[in-house]
Amino acid sequence: MSRAPLAALVGGIVALAAAQSGHAQAPNVVQDVVKVGLVMPLTGVLGPVGKQAVAGARLYMAQHGDTVAGRKIELIVRDDSSVPDNAKRIAQELIVNDKVAILGGGLTPSVLALAPLVNESKTATVVMVSGTSIVTDRSPYFVRTSWTHAQQASVLADWAAKNGSKRATIIASDWAPGHEAAGVFAASFIAAGGSIVEALKVPLANPDFAPFLQRARDGNPDTLFIFVPTSQAGILAKQFVERGLDKSGIKLIGPGDIADDEDLPGMSDAMIGTITAGFYSAYHPSDLNRDYVAAFRKANANVRPNFISVSAYDGMHLIYQALQATGGKTNGDALVEAMKGMAWESPRGPMSIDPKTREVVQNIYIRKVEKIGGELYSVEQETFQAIKDPTKVANR
Repeated sequence: MSRAPLAALVGGIVALAAAQSGHAQAPNVVQDVVKVGLVMPLTGVLGPVGKQAVAGARLYMAQHGDTVAGRKIELIVRDDSSVPDNAKRIAQELIVNDKVAILGGGLTPSVLALAPLVNESKTATVVMVSGTSIVTDRSPYFVRTSWTHAQQASVLADWAAKNGSKRATIIASDWAPGHEAAGVFAASFIAAGGSIVEALKVPLANPDFAPFLQRARDGNPDTLFIFVPTSQAGILAKQFVERGLDKSGIKLIGPGDIADDEDLPGMSDAMIGTITAGFYSAYHPSDLNRDYVAAFRKANANVRPNFISVSAYDGMHLIYQALQATGGKTNGDALVEAMKGMAWESPRGPMSIDPKTREVVQNIYIRKVEKIGGELYSVEQETFQAIKDPTKVANR
């Protein structure tokens, strides 16, 4: 980018920042419409992720109306196709041209690409999809309502060690979320008295798990921790059974991502018995969640809501409550300050925002995949309450 266009862009963002932070000529003028921009992947391999998020956000608005503190809420959705450069360009357009006051962030690479723009414009941004711990460190205007991989992996490691696991092998996809989940699981499992036999990295694209499973079996672990994209979890579980690992006494465990509610109905019975640690299941036993699932399925051609949808649903709740607290003002610093420490009951259970880290604090559930009414569900077995991101607690 040449210096002239770059200067013009930065100038536009800084001008908008001044207006939002109260340095414009009329700082107390309240506009009628508050625009919320969602930058999500809606096409490509990860399109289903963005579609679940958008569906969750829209359901919240359908249930709670489009007016908060006397101001109308307008949701603007844009597709970044999972490309960080697209996300950055779209966010620039939303902030500068569309005068969006609040952003909703999607995948980790895309959210990281938004950080410089968000910092310049002082735009409150709710992270509704990314689960990578470092994200909220990149901007004081990022507040997360999704989860972190570290939350799930640490709980699962502690639970496994306390329930007979002594020797674990890790199979994780070779990308940032896989590295984070595997690293936290290994550290937590060792701290709880277990040992890691081996940590195997598998290619993210089109992997054949058979050789990795065979190598894992040769190491004679009692537990196999896996972290792969949801779309690959069913394949891995099937190969796990085909190679007889289910009969070898090796327990198959992983984060909630591998038992995604949208994909579970189409997975084979090989998933039955798989233990996961997650923050949301469509089978969560609360009236609020039963109503949420019913409303979501009715609005989305009977598609089952998953953990992504509820993260965006709660993201909109946080935005609504923050606007209520500021009297409808959209100053980024004021909105983020209002979000800190907020607590509410979600379809996932009780949750809050850590005032020090701006991270979600929530229950993590140990679940087992079971077949109920002819469909596979993650059924909660044990609850770990009010879990914070362990990497932030350790570094605080």
